[in-house]
Amino acid sequence: MTYYVHPKALVESMEIGPKTRIWAFAHISSGVVIGENCNICDHTYIESHVRIGNNVTIKSGVYIWDGVHIHDNVFIGPNVTFTNDLRPRSKCYPDRYEETIVEQGASIGANATIVAGNHIGKYAMVGAGSVVTKAIPNNTLWYGNPAVFRSFICDCGEKLDDRLFCAKCSCHYKMKTGGLERITS
Repeated sequence: MTYYVHPKALVESMEIGPKTRIWAFAHISSGVVIGENCNICDHTYIESHVRIGNNVTIKSGVYIWDGVHIHDNVFIGPNVTFTNDLRPRSKCYPDRYEETIVEQGASIGANATIVAGNHIGKYAMVGAGSVVTKAIPNNTLWYGNPAVFRSFICDCGEKLDDRLFCAKCSCHYKMKTGGLERITS
């Protein structure tokens, strides 16, 4: 075994990447795929058929349900809530769960709720306590209830100025259909 599992964690999946750490009271169901170098913190539940990429951090108190797919280098803050059924009823299960995708490099702040069927774009950021009810484009910052667009952001996480330039890392972007494209780095 090339990954770490705390003695008080329950891991039923055999598909855990090297250098991944799974901490106390986490429950990883069978069928879950977790990539390399991930950190799954205390009191986290990951349901069957979830796919998690490499270098992902999932903080404490997060529950990830069927239909959620998390790409590489994603940060999920404490107590983030994902849903997977738009019309939940007790003992009435849908034929399929709504798919929610969190793209590469995205960050989701503490206590945010991600409503089923939404797509969070590459390097997008969702602020703490937000409720995501629609797709979040690449390189954008959204927050509030419901979450609304606040600004464009660089891959490094800093806000871009009116010229779509990042003062921190000197990256420059241009508008294209469907979002931003980095043109210099």
